[in-house]
Amino acid sequence: MIKVKNIHKYYDDLHVLKGVDLNIKQGEIVSIVGASGAGKTTLLHILGTLDEASKKETHELFIDGTSIKNLKEKELAKFRNEHLGFIFQFHQLLPEFTALENVCIPAFIKGTPKVEAENKAKELLEFLGLSHRIHHKPNELSGGEQQRVAVARSLINNPKIIFADEPSGNLDSESAETLHDLFFKLRNQFGQTFVIVTHNQELANMADRKLVMVDGKIVNNS
Repeated sequence: MIKVKNIHKYYDDLHVLKGVDLNIKQGEIVSIVGASGAGKTTLLHILGTLDEASKKETHELFIDGTSIKNLKEKELAKFRNEHLGFIFQFHQLLPEFTALENVCIPAFIKGTPKVEAENKAKELLEFLGLSHRIHHKPNELSGGEQQRVAVARSLINNPKIIFADEPSGNLDSESAETLHDLFFKLRNQFGQTFVIVTHNQELANMADRKLVMVDGKIVNNS
């Protein structure tokens, strides 16, 4: 599902990623752990096409058989919208919109008709236990509820891969545990691949595979 070879990233003279090679299978849940500054989020953003690898060295990035570095900007944006989903530590919900409207936004960008998008969003919110909260705005929801809305938004276009960056980092322990269990429930029901950057060792150890990063390299891949 994801295949990368020799990924480097420089920010001026700072060498953040130092030749990362990685293969992730379809339906696999992979966690990425390491100290702050190890390159976890930078790698996640490159895998998720939100950033690009440095071009000083020859590299490869394939997602579901598509060579990402060969896509032009509009093609890349379309690919990202239709194939990838994202969950961040701070849910990034738009405060002026309801839960239902927030979930629908990626579908509207894709061009999905309004009724179809809203019906799918309602199904997802019901699956996530939020059917009674669909018309509430983010400031009327708890932190755990806001994050579940963000999960629904990430799923609206039936993506092949979900990228999550510290998804439970802003939640209390009970809400975090609920979210962690949800990832596995979603994988079992919908077959998505999950790539999760986390400092939460419980979540990291639940994954099918835990990648440990040190100083821009993956030092443990088991």
